[in-house]
Amino acid sequence: MSRTLNALLTAAMLALAGCGGADDATTPTAEQGAEAAKQAAAAAKNAAGKTDVVAGPAAGKAAREPIAAPDDVAAAPEDAKKTESGLAYKVLTAGSGEQRATPTDTVKVHYTGWTTDGKMFDSSVQRGRPASFPLNRVIAGWTEGLQLMSVGEKTRFWIPEALAYQGKPGKPAGMLVFDVELLEITEAPKPPTPPADLAAAPANALKTDSGLAYTFLTKADRVGRLRPGEISLVQVHYTGWTTDGKMFDSSVQRGRPAMFPLNRVIAGWTEGLQLMTEGDSAIFWIPEELAYKGLPGKPAGMLVFQVELIKVMPTPKGGGMPVDADGKDRPDLKKEVSVAKPVTPPDGAEATPAVAK
Repeated sequence: MSRTLNALLTAAMLALAGCGGADDATTPTAEQGAEAAKQAAAAAKNAAGKTDVVAGPAAGKAAREPIAAPDDVAAAPEDAKKTESGLAYKVLTAGSGEQRATPTDTVKVHYTGWTTDGKMFDSSVQRGRPASFPLNRVIAGWTEGLQLMSVGEKTRFWIPEALAYQGKPGKPAGMLVFDVELLEITEAPKPPTPPADLAAAPANALKTDSGLAYTFLTKADRVGRLRPGEISLVQVHYTGWTTDGKMFDSSVQRGRPAMFPLNRVIAGWTEGLQLMTEGDSAIFWIPEELAYKGLPGKPAGMLVFQVELIKVMPTPKGGGMPVDADGKDRPDLKKEVSVAKPVTPPDGAEATPAVAK
């Protein structure tokens, strides 16, 4: 395996490790890990091993002590409100406006978290940089609680363990207390309308020997566009539904395309995207044996995906085959790719999609 592909797959695995979903993160470490690493390196260099942090969002002076826990960190006070799930909260500073976040919206916040014994375990305030994340990618207590807030509001949350990390090793245990200031809400892009033929592929759909069915929505005709091979690195936008109409994943709704090697995703994608060229969009009906094969925690049964192939990325191996306006191979148009320059994901692209193996 080339150094380029090794570096690329390492980056992809790191992204997967950080993007643990709603139960695994307070903030989306996959999206902020690189920045956090830079800040940590700079702090170590500038402070000779001492932590150089910021006391507040607008503060310009360094602070070396954790942010003190509130007096009521051990338990929610009597005047705190409580939801049916057990989440307790108290508004510290009122916000403005009527806008409320939905689970798929992205929020920007400043926050500090403590355990009930008063130990601070995380703080964007101390780092001096707000956190941004889709609301459905954090612990359940945050997903619920931040939907109650308006922009500018600062609220204290007492989040029971069942809505936090649920006793997972390496995570803060027990009830957690957060002071959260909601700075901004960015509405999620609307996902595509589900195809009319979700339950089964239509009669005019094409079908491969493996059982994969597909129809093209658009076909590009640009000479020299690329058709990917089975190990090509591709950039796509996609939305996936189960046959009962439930959307389970969408790069479109997240507002950023996904990028991945074709041999690192479910078999239906590996096969299907090799039928496409750059600029094409298609709908795939992927039988379970070409999807997740009944794996626990994954969407079950046949899956339906709407996919737009944005780009086949140049790599030393598997860079794709140029085609003519009719989609016929044109190897004479193939360009040499330098091994010396590693491929990196373009800005705003996810390293791996939910369909990763």
